Amino acid sequence: MGRVKFVSTKEAAAMIPDGARIGTVGFMLIGAPEEIWLETEKRFLETGSPKNISLLWASGPGDGKDIRGFNHLCHEGLLAKAVGGHFGLFPKMAPLINNNKMQAYNFPQGVLTGMFREMAARRPGVITHVGLGTFVDPEFGGGKLNSITTEDIVEKIQLDGKPYLFYKAQEIDVAVVRGTEADENGNIGISKESLRLEGLSAAQAAKNNGGLVIVQVERLVKNGTIDPKNVLIPGPLVDVVALVSDKKNHMQTSGTDFNIEFISGTGVIKQEEKKSMPLDVRKVIGRRAAMELEDSMTVLNYGIGVPEQVAIVLKEEGLEDHFIATVEPGIYGGTAQGGLNFGAAIAPQAIIDHPYQFDFYDGGGVDMTFLGMAECNAAGSLNVSKFGPKIAGCGGFIDISQNAKACVFCGTFTAGGLKVEIGEGKLKIVNEGKVKKFINNIEQITLNGEYESKKNKKIMLITERAVFEYRKEGLTLIEIAPGVELEKDVLAQMEFKPVLADEIKLMDERIFKDEPMGLALK
Repeated sequence: MGRVKFVSTKEAAAMIPDGARIGTVGFMLIGAPEEIWLETEKRFLETGSPKNISLLWASGPGDGKDIRGFNHLCHEGLLAKAVGGHFGLFPKMAPLINNNKMQAYNFPQGVLTGMFREMAARRPGVITHVGLGTFVDPEFGGGKLNSITTEDIVEKIQLDGKPYLFYKAQEIDVAVVRGTEADENGNIGISKESLRLEGLSAAQAAKNNGGLVIVQVERLVKNGTIDPKNVLIPGPLVDVVALVSDKKNHMQTSGTDFNIEFISGTGVIKQEEKKSMPLDVRKVIGRRAAMELEDSMTVLNYGIGVPEQVAIVLKEEGLEDHFIATVEPGIYGGTAQGGLNFGAAIAPQAIIDHPYQFDFYDGGGVDMTFLGMAECNAAGSLNVSKFGPKIAGCGGFIDISQNAKACVFCGTFTAGGLKVEIGEGKLKIVNEGKVKKFINNIEQITLNGEYESKKNKKIMLITERAVFEYRKEGLTLIEIAPGVELEKDVLAQMEFKPVLADEIKLMDERIFKDEPMGLALK
């Protein structure tokens, strides 16, 4: 109708003003407007604009390296403020934060997906129990990441005699999001996108604040080409459509140009993906974690890294179809992918909007979650979000861990050079890791052990050599691997002594044999 402007990504980047408050999207590089960020960087380096912009995002637009995603925007003077869920996928931002070159807040991913919806409706913010007792709670820092970040944008309040956190809405005046195609009226389709994410909410939030909505797309199509049910963002919400010049800047995931199996429920799992994985510490942890599953459970959640091994174990043991696996950006069923394809799944059963997934998670919809662990103190509190100059961010960890009906945290006992021998039903420590994970002082509280232990739910912490259970009396050691010594290999590698169960059992020797376990559900 002539209202929407169709431009290049370079022209779109030129429309971002100094001081812009930008809301954007990206789960790794899924849904991320990569070429617009690339052109924004070029413009800033050439002209010094846009300067002093603010960013609001929920997950983490990047791929863990220092080139793509938000790395393009990590220049002193370009960024002034960041409010985000995950920071580790664009490492160039951490030095700016650590050196007080910009303000920065880290809040839970699910809270931020909901924040976009609250902003779209012009509501004051998000009221939730998510984050209580963690580093985003005002009592533990309020999510601030450096000394120049002083404004309190989360408050603790009381409703009906119960504590909640109130995260204040952050106004945006520019939304920069992505779709696959745009028609002549600016309707945005997502035919090749592997996730729906929160692009609609971000566009609504900017539009209802009188702002600018820019959408990066791969192609332009005629009116009537896009099925109305497949329109993610209606044309009246779109001001600018930016057509990419290089499809490498519009990849389906961080590691894949396009795979139809990520958007099709009829995908066929490749034969090589059915092969058994080698018996290493990751598989040992995955096997022991899978043993906590019960027949009555239906919906599972997997974090990235070691927890992904649980899904592999279930596949090997013929139990994969007993459960519905979910991933936080909106995936139900299929085979969840890891690495640079994390967030996508082969042959998913359903893909829903990112905020709706966290509505389900926050309400307790997950029967059991498997998440990673990095540091643990005597109270059972975990840090997975900040380690000195390295800022990982909490991502969805807080939302998921606080609300799943049961939690299993997975990770190696030590880090930095750990080598083991596994076989014949035993585990032998060949070379101990240099870095202890069970320590007296952790830098941030991403999970509050004391707070979570008061809840009536199963919480386990599983490593390759020791299994702990969260009990009212404290973090309790309940099992050790056959072949390891309690004092030398477990207690001596901890800076604190855990509660010891009356009977410390040996982990099932089947875990340490290079053959199927014959796993049966409880």
